[in-house]
Amino acid sequence: MKVLVLGAGVIGTTSAWYLRERGHDVTVVERQNAAALETSFANGGQISVSHVEPWAAPKAPLQILKWLSRPDAPLLFRPTLDPRQWRWGVAFLLECLPARTRRNMLQILAISKYSGEMLRDLRAATGIHYDELQRGILQVYTDDAGFASAEKAAALVRRYGIARDVKTADECVAIEPALRGRRDWIAGGTFTATDETGDARKFTQELAALAATRGVTFRYDTRIESLAQAGDAIVGVRTVDAHGNKAILTADAYAICLGSYTPLLLAPVGVAALVYPAKGYSATIPIVRPDAAPRGSITDDAKKIVFTRLGDRLRVAGTAELSGYNLDLNRVRCEALTRRASEWFGGAIDGARAEYWTGLRPATPSGVPLIGRTRYPNLYLNTGHGTLGWTMAAGSGKALSDIVSGRKPEVAFDFVGT
Repeated sequence: MKVLVLGAGVIGTTSAWYLRERGHDVTVVERQNAAALETSFANGGQISVSHVEPWAAPKAPLQILKWLSRPDAPLLFRPTLDPRQWRWGVAFLLECLPARTRRNMLQILAISKYSGEMLRDLRAATGIHYDELQRGILQVYTDDAGFASAEKAAALVRRYGIARDVKTADECVAIEPALRGRRDWIAGGTFTATDETGDARKFTQELAALAATRGVTFRYDTRIESLAQAGDAIVGVRTVDAHGNKAILTADAYAICLGSYTPLLLAPVGVAALVYPAKGYSATIPIVRPDAAPRGSITDDAKKIVFTRLGDRLRVAGTAELSGYNLDLNRVRCEALTRRASEWFGGAIDGARAEYWTGLRPATPSGVPLIGRTRYPNLYLNTGHGTLGWTMAAGSGKALSDIVSGRKPEVAFDFVGT
């Protein structure tokens, strides 16, 4: 079939790759002038299969209330007049029920585990490089309650074949000597040796370049205006290129991989997708003392911040702000990242040269992505991955290519429209 993939982030690009592998004629439409220039540009760098805890958990509502007055809070809800924000918020509260949280954890684990396998296969098949490291991910906890919750989550994923091991404070320091100066902060940790890290932007752009050599067409600098619908099918995509020229692009199938912007495109054709932007921040900081900097990746659970080594840079990312589609950099939240990094690692990094970035993570209330077919038989979704888009990308793209091709995906997951 001829397939149009809308969006060239890490989700859209992996979808295009696997669709082409299935033999389809694939075109990717992207408003930026290259792949991975929006949400995939500077994320935390973690491919964290073991991180299955969604934001929507029984303790979350009280935590969010406590954080309302803190401008640097890990998760900040800024109420607006947008009814979609309120619908999302009500649904989020429902997903905080214990039974829902457990179900969501298992769904997240299933697609993440499958995606990790697909990424390893893809790397082996292509030889692609993206500052990748296979040194595991260490999660550290600075309070006893957080550590106790982590022990329960670790036990759950171990039952499903993920070796997320509980570690003492001393064992955490042995894994990551860069934590030695703050040994007294650490209540304990968990470590998953099979988790990975890498630069999502580099990966996406390298994969896009390779896909282009294999027949995938990328139409950059092309803005998507709307979907054209006739009867029970989508019959085209209305676009405008960089010169203002309008066109309708047609295909047999359409895959929507537009992250937070997906519901805005779908609403006029009567397709609901409860995805809302969760604004995240990152700082990319030069490493000036390689021996004292983290060797791999660390998650600071209390602050919901990750620290990931990407070559000679430290990527510091985290926080979430539910405030709509605004992309202004909030200086307070930016400086909270570099301050926390300096508190942990001191002179190993040069915080004065930090490069800040913000992007919109496409979040569902449950934390479970929307992958599959809509009520239109030729319109498909691959969106809503929240903070785990990089983790879930390869598996989500592969599963979508199977669904479009009329095949049953190899992973047990609640796909949309099935």
